[in-house]
Amino acid sequence: MDATLLTFAVVVFAAVITPGPTVLLALSNGSRFGFAHACFGMAGAVLSDLVLICAAAFGLGALLMTSSILFGIVKWIGVLYLAWLGLRMLRNSSGPCGALAPSPTAANGVVKSRRAVFGKSFFVAVTNPKGYLFCAALLPQFVDTSAPIAGQYLALAAVFIGIDLLVMAVYAALGARAIRALRHGGALWVDRICGTVLLGLAGILAVHRRA
Repeated sequence: MDATLLTFAVVVFAAVITPGPTVLLALSNGSRFGFAHACFGMAGAVLSDLVLICAAAFGLGALLMTSSILFGIVKWIGVLYLAWLGLRMLRNSSGPCGALAPSPTAANGVVKSRRAVFGKSFFVAVTNPKGYLFCAALLPQFVDTSAPIAGQYLALAAVFIGIDLLVMAVYAALGARAIRALRHGGALWVDRICGTVLLGLAGILAVHRRA
């Protein structure tokens, strides 16, 4: 099982390190709010990882592969949400940088912004059908059906989440470093880049079809 987990970790790392919606949000959150605030987005992404893995374990990914209607519903929700996030980032990048961060004197505003960061990272991953298909296609290959299944899925989930957290933390730290290095203009440029890429990912997802 150790060799299996190592192979799984390599595959997951290669997939996660490629800039996707959740790591782009970690980069943007790090530049706009700082690393500590970006951790709430990472928590949302971790919760979405658990949803994807549970969905794969209980067969939802296989259902998406066979049901064109369900696949289309999830896909277009994801497309619209990614496009909305991308447009918001581009719109925010045209305004003053001070408007991007929560007011330090408004505790309620800070709490709300943390919830928003958490919710965006969770929702952007949980509405991406490619995540379900990826987990449904990948995870069963590393499960020994002759042994207890639950423990194996827990181990795979721990590896998946650990790698995802590590990659997101690196992106968030890079975003926080960018705002310090480039000063106020850094967050604006990070949002412009991330917003543009998210719009591109929305377009790619819009034309994506089931294999």
